[in-house]
Amino acid sequence: MSTEPSYLAVVPAYNESMTIARVLQALQERAPRFDVLVVDDGSTDDTAAVAERAGARVLKLPFNLGIGGAVQSGFVFARDHGYDFMSQVDGDGQHEPGELEKLVCAMGAPPWPDMVCGSRFLSDDFHYPTPVSRRTGIHVFATLLSWIVSARVSDPTSGFRLYNRRAIQLFARDYPHDYPEVEAVLMLHHHRLAMREIPVRMYARGGGVSSISNGKSAYYMVKVLLALLVGLARRRPVVDPGDRAPVAAEQGV
Repeated sequence: MSTEPSYLAVVPAYNESMTIARVLQALQERAPRFDVLVVDDGSTDDTAAVAERAGARVLKLPFNLGIGGAVQSGFVFARDHGYDFMSQVDGDGQHEPGELEKLVCAMGAPPWPDMVCGSRFLSDDFHYPTPVSRRTGIHVFATLLSWIVSARVSDPTSGFRLYNRRAIQLFARDYPHDYPEVEAVLMLHHHRLAMREIPVRMYARGGGVSSISNGKSAYYMVKVLLALLVGLARRRPVVDPGDRAPVAAEQGV
């Protein structure tokens, strides 16, 4: 019986047929330790067929749930199949699969985080083309979350994350469904799980359409701020999010 920790890369995808094959090839070449699950979020194009031809396992949702529902489906899959670690890698080509090893190394080092988040804004070496409206919103959320959790949060909207078994258990049970990344940081804090950010390289999306266009930026900001306020006031049941991942994985093995 293998004692090596198991890793799963979840790729939520909605109408990403233009980019999904390239993303999957990059995962196979640059992050070979990760099994790959594509969550086809009710796409109306041939995203699922392209992913299957590329050799990925595909979970087809019957209709579009949105990014939160798609990612939670990945958490449930990871929990039910006993994975020790799960990453989220977007299907639009923004995330660099080769940077996953940085997340793995950070997970296996003090202060032993439960979630490692790749940040676009922690290094001057990396420049991500963010519109002014989006950058303003990110700054507002970062400032608010940093104050709430009493620690610096630089990129709360980043979806490039790695989770250990405790975080997988938590988010498989309860995960925000609409623009979830910001509220997920708050949830992690509520359940006394630890988060760490590290600098990573990201790119502009390679295809498809963002769910947050310039016209929706104000709506996005208001909705997420309201979600944060509700999240602060919401009484959450005390849950046992599960055991930590194997010691070998925590040591970066």
